[in-house]
Amino acid sequence: MLQVNFIRNNKERVLAGLKKRNAKEDLFQTVESILELDELRKRLKTELDDLNAERNRFSTEIGALMKQGKKEEAEQFRSQVVGLKERSAVIEEDLKSSEGQLTELLYLVPNIPHESVPVGITPEDNEIFRPGPEPELGESALPHWELAAKYKVFDLELGVKLTGAGFPVYRGKGAKLERALINFFLDEASAAGYEEIIPPLMVNEDSARGTGQLPDKEAQMYHVTLDNLYLIPTAEVPVTNIYRDEILDAAALPIKMTAYTPCFRREAGSYGAHVRGLNRVHQFDKIEIVQIVHPDKSYDTLMEMLEHVAGLLNKLGLPFRILRLCGGDMGFTSALTFDFEVWSAAQKRWLEVSSVSNFETFQSNRMKMRFREGRDKDIQLVHTLNGSALALARIVASILENNQTPEGIVIPEVLRKYTGFDLLN
Repeated sequence: MLQVNFIRNNKERVLAGLKKRNAKEDLFQTVESILELDELRKRLKTELDDLNAERNRFSTEIGALMKQGKKEEAEQFRSQVVGLKERSAVIEEDLKSSEGQLTELLYLVPNIPHESVPVGITPEDNEIFRPGPEPELGESALPHWELAAKYKVFDLELGVKLTGAGFPVYRGKGAKLERALINFFLDEASAAGYEEIIPPLMVNEDSARGTGQLPDKEAQMYHVTLDNLYLIPTAEVPVTNIYRDEILDAAALPIKMTAYTPCFRREAGSYGAHVRGLNRVHQFDKIEIVQIVHPDKSYDTLMEMLEHVAGLLNKLGLPFRILRLCGGDMGFTSALTFDFEVWSAAQKRWLEVSSVSNFETFQSNRMKMRFREGRDKDIQLVHTLNGSALALARIVASILENNQTPEGIVIPEVLRKYTGFDLLN
């Protein structure tokens, strides 16, 4: 979340950022309410400090009078101390209430877009940051769900039987292809200096709140109500929270982590070709990369992470493009996001397979994730970044569609040492 002092000192920038995000009118009023509550909080804190100082002064006077044997005078001061104590208790409750209200309002305000974020409202307004080719396969090209049925790659109907719609079951060579992609992406991340993490697949409220899933995205998460835990929508949530409530040494930065997990998302129900097959599912495998960095290095790190994801897609031989998301299409927590999309040759459309984002201090402020640079330096908030490297469901779809031949699906060369076969048939 944004810091109150940042909002106060950069009010016009915050309002301009909300406008770029196409925020609803009530959010602009929320900013005003935050500043008013902060003023109230400051006044109450000052009044409480003054009362406590007066109580301490009276207590000192009482002690001195008691030593002098002046009990009656001391009792008069005691009655005043009781009144001050009662007044302090009322103010403490008011202060606690105002601080709670302030925090709740701060959770409602999204991150402020970086200056390079394009103005726009819908995905059609996103900027094509790096164009990609759109190869043609001919009229006989099959979509991936038909290829999956033909070559027994995955079974969506079996997933419906076992769980429900949107839960694919991978079988045989399809399961090996999925596992090959996981191992390939993890090996590439390890070679790039990322520490591999195997995190829990459920998180508590503090973790979900720390990375911004709560209170913004409750409807998209599966909630284990009995234990009040949430199935993770991405490994970003548990991995970034590893350093929640910690003060790091600047020498430890950057911290680079990667994790493979299944991911669970309660996507809004819709129908048609755009959500068929693996285009939109409720459970999918994904490898995530996360970096915790010095604020001065975060945008260089963002470019480094873009090149890492681009390198994976180039090695797989998949046609892709990169988009810089406009203000109206950005996620709640992001300051700048780039999306990677692969070309679905049979569907003749682009499919998102990765988002790489810089959150600046938005997540670290929620998590109280800080660093110290030297003994005499102030403690500062770190910057956090993450990206999909990569989301597998649509990568599988793209491999099936772009690599189809009359003999079967040609396996990308970099995967063959993992699959043990070069043709899926």
